[in-house]
Amino acid sequence: MNIRFVLLLLLVIILGACGSAKYGRDAMLSKDIGEYYKAIEKLRKATRKEKDRNKRMLYAYEIAECYRYICDYERAELYYKNAIRRGYPDNIALLHHADMLRATQQYEEAIETYRTFLDSVPGDERGLAGLESIQKTQEWVANPTRHIVNPIKEINSIQSDFSPVFVGGRDNEIIFTSSRKSVTGKRESAITGQGFTDLFRSTFGVQKQKWEKPKLLDENMIINTEDEEGTATLSSTGEQMIFTRCRYDKTQPLGAELYSASQSRGSFSDPIKVNIVRDSIIAAHPAFNESETGLYFVSDMEGGYGGKDIWFAEKSGGSYAQPVNLGEAINTPGDEMFPFVRDNGELYFASNYHIGMGGFDIFIATKDEEENWQVENMGSPINSPADDFGIAFVQDENKGMFTSNRKGSRGDDIYSFLVPPKVYEVSGEVFNKETNSRIDGATIRIIGTDGTNLKMRAQNGRFKLKLKPETEYVFAAYKDGFLRDKAAANTIGLEDSKEFVFDLYLTPTDAPIKVENINYEFASFELLEESKKALDTLYNILVFNPTITIELMAHTDYIGSDQANFELSQKRAQSVVDYLIEKGISPQRLVAKGYGETWPKVVTRALAKQHDFLKRNDELTEEFIKELSPEQQEICNAINRRTEFRVLSTDFIEKFDAEPEK
Repeated sequence: MNIRFVLLLLLVIILGACGSAKYGRDAMLSKDIGEYYKAIEKLRKATRKEKDRNKRMLYAYEIAECYRYICDYERAELYYKNAIRRGYPDNIALLHHADMLRATQQYEEAIETYRTFLDSVPGDERGLAGLESIQKTQEWVANPTRHIVNPIKEINSIQSDFSPVFVGGRDNEIIFTSSRKSVTGKRESAITGQGFTDLFRSTFGVQKQKWEKPKLLDENMIINTEDEEGTATLSSTGEQMIFTRCRYDKTQPLGAELYSASQSRGSFSDPIKVNIVRDSIIAAHPAFNESETGLYFVSDMEGGYGGKDIWFAEKSGGSYAQPVNLGEAINTPGDEMFPFVRDNGELYFASNYHIGMGGFDIFIATKDEEENWQVENMGSPINSPADDFGIAFVQDENKGMFTSNRKGSRGDDIYSFLVPPKVYEVSGEVFNKETNSRIDGATIRIIGTDGTNLKMRAQNGRFKLKLKPETEYVFAAYKDGFLRDKAAANTIGLEDSKEFVFDLYLTPTDAPIKVENINYEFASFELLEESKKALDTLYNILVFNPTITIELMAHTDYIGSDQANFELSQKRAQSVVDYLIEKGISPQRLVAKGYGETWPKVVTRALAKQHDFLKRNDELTEEFIKELSPEQQEICNAINRRTEFRVLSTDFIEKFDAEPEK
């Protein structure tokens, strides 16, 4: 072989190896300073030039890491799988691959991968948390909250739009961050690969009932510059704004910094840097606390729990005191970002480590009586398997906006959310129990545990009323000539709106009323146990209608002598009266009367419906019954063997004997 050719070949191999090594070193430097998009490009070039299998495996893993950091979970999943297939030795790749499978909703494969990871690292909290997240996701999706979520098409672009804040807490103007084409900075972000971001403003058009086309917050390059601006917080009046700025210097990484500017008559003052951190390259995502006496923000400064943490600094004069980490209840080994404080003091933030549905989820944190943070996932539909972050509420209302790149988004898009007010209503109809027709003009009395005590008239037998939350209600319907009926409704603990619908049946008092299921031993006046349970219904009627007096009427069939039937029926009527007196009903309200066989039952509409051989108003006399078949005779005799009551008066007032003189 020509020696010159061999030397040339060796030189190509050496230069190729040097080239791949240089790309690899440059890529890792970009990754280390957070330039993930740039790192991906360099790692791909290094992979194409690299012949060593182990290095190609390492590059695949690092590309997966970069995609994970910029929240491109689909590509990250593919590269983790590639690294694992090539034999990546650290089982952390298995964990991250499982996380990406979960974020892309490949749950069965994710569960299998988590279990494989846990086989190599038994009891690892991260793997167990991943499995729990899948279980919780299924629960949250099956039991969504009452939030109504919709994308805001007029605001969103094909680029990233995120982190809205409401100006003055009102719902008709927002400031948000975007990388849309009209930004002032024309460079491409080394972190995301998208254009630099600026702050934009949009107002809600009342006439068209939609958001107007967003405009740059500041076109004079006071706030928006050729650098990156984004994620702001506003004072309650909207006069002060603190925002994030990432200055660009190709010679050194400057990271993210906070700047403050005041606004007067639509014009901003020159921003002043907020010196809130020292040795960190990140201070971002500011949020005033509810009293505006301090500032929450995101940083990776020393003293955190790993990744990016949320910190708080009290305002001290014109500056801020030493920041304090919010602690391990909030911050984790992952990233906690995009804090927002509602006017009631609730802290909202995004995390990719707390138990969640996928990438970043939005969490709510409140303090208990001992000032300890209690953190809760906001669940579905606010959260999704994708990234959800950057929430903001309208002041004093349960609505607002947040950011998501969920399925159907064109990137990071802004979504509105609304929790509709809980509406509780009751609607009912009042019927004549005997004829099943509506009763016009009945009075409905409503009593509630909140102190409600009112009356309303049922129009055409119908009524409707709005109810209050966390209240128990009793509804009583009454009208002269009828026994009352009642119903109850309870809104305590209800999570959703509800309409209570019920029918009230008033029993007319112009005819005897049968007491169902009153039975005795054969030829005996002793009440059976099941009869006592049935008599409790009559007891409740007397309690609910405290001004009526009644006659208890016992009837027999025609079998047996007249005298025996009279005596038996009288004793049976008296046994019912005795039971009611024992339950606490005044004897002054009760009369026992046995009628033997002398008052045959007259067939009602209900009985005629129940037995097709009977017609309404048939009188079940001995002569009538003996014309029927033996089976029909037994049915009619059973109907005649009944206990009824009739109302004697409706103006009873209990009288008590005067106490005897001593």
